[in-house]
Amino acid sequence: MSEAQAATEVAHHAPTAGEYINHHLTSFGNKMHSGIVDFSVIHYDSVFWALFMGLVGLVFLWSVTRKATSGVPSRTQAAIEILFEMVGTQAKSLVHNEASLRFVAPVALTVFIWVFLMNAVDFLPLDLIPNAWALIYGSMGHDAHHAYMRPVATGDLSITMGLSVGVLLLCLYYNLKIKGVGGWAHELVSAPFGSSKNPLLAVVMGIINFSMQMIEFAAKTISHGMRLFGNMFAGELIFMLIAMLGGAYAATGFTAVLWGVHVVLGLAWTLFHVLVIPLQAFIFMMLTLVYIGQAHDAH
Repeated sequence: MSEAQAATEVAHHAPTAGEYINHHLTSFGNKMHSGIVDFSVIHYDSVFWALFMGLVGLVFLWSVTRKATSGVPSRTQAAIEILFEMVGTQAKSLVHNEASLRFVAPVALTVFIWVFLMNAVDFLPLDLIPNAWALIYGSMGHDAHHAYMRPVATGDLSITMGLSVGVLLLCLYYNLKIKGVGGWAHELVSAPFGSSKNPLLAVVMGIINFSMQMIEFAAKTISHGMRLFGNMFAGELIFMLIAMLGGAYAATGFTAVLWGVHVVLGLAWTLFHVLVIPLQAFIFMMLTLVYIGQAHDAH
């Protein structure tokens, strides 16, 4: 077989740009989605990487605290202490209840570190983990071409919405704990538009207020999860588009310009991601504190 024929054969079997992106954006789960919302679908890869990065965070913090000293701290210990102080300061400024702070501040720290580590997987080479999984999947007797693996858990809407629903449950808990059943029930039908001494108008205003409260809870929860998902999904997609520039040069050898653009854009986007990844974790943590703090405030 000549070199031209070999190149044609490789090109024939190589995935198109659409197939490459679709393969990388397909999760390894129990089945495919049957609709936009399908609660019967479990993405095994997202669940695994979320739990694994959580475990990494726990082991890392445990190792730091185990080696902590009251004398001159190491650089790692100093960085963790700065992080603790930052999260504690933000928590105190938003949650004005000492008893709640003992739980909320550690939750906020956990959220920040967990989301940061899940985001940080995006720093790994794009095809490293999927290709490794394809080898493992193929060695088990399955079709390696259908080995799907998405390691960036926060690029999966089910994970980010799961986190935001968890925050919603904490908000509902603190609404009940701080305000009591009667106090919160009164707030649900009297805020934000108030009530009336007229019984009929009071019922109408109560229905309107309750509807607005439900819309507010839903909007907070959906936007909380969608914001993190949207940013990480977009970053993941841009990395794929940049990778395809290098792939186009490798496949055609047409011009070194493609290779140069691939390197420059890849470096630029990676450096930008150094800011995006911790920033998204910080925003998610701050919104968690804001929503829990609002659950402590009476309207």
